[in-house]
Amino acid sequence: MGLLDIFGKTPEKPQLLQLPSGSFTVDASGRILTSTLPRAFPEKHVQEVSRRVLEAFRQAREAGLPLNELIIRYSAFKITAREQRGGAMVFLAPQGPKTN
Repeated sequence: MGLLDIFGKTPEKPQLLQLPSGSFTVDASGRILTSTLPRAFPEKHVQEVSRRVLEAFRQAREAGLPLNELIIRYSAFKITAREQRGGAMVFLAPQGPKTN
């Protein structure tokens, strides 16, 4: 039955999280140094954001591109990262609907 057992399991329901507002700094190895994010925001998400930000800065350095700041905008969320001596300072901010 082994393979068919996966169909009988009920998948975990995804947990909805409030979009965080705050900032954090990481060193070049990805270790979180400071954070103003809510404690309820999972550390694994912070680690994933920092891993991807540091990877983007690393790839830019290797390609010889002068990248000091990275801004990622989603419809409801904005990530701003600034390179700092191999590490980064990352700002997370929810975005409201745009009105003219």
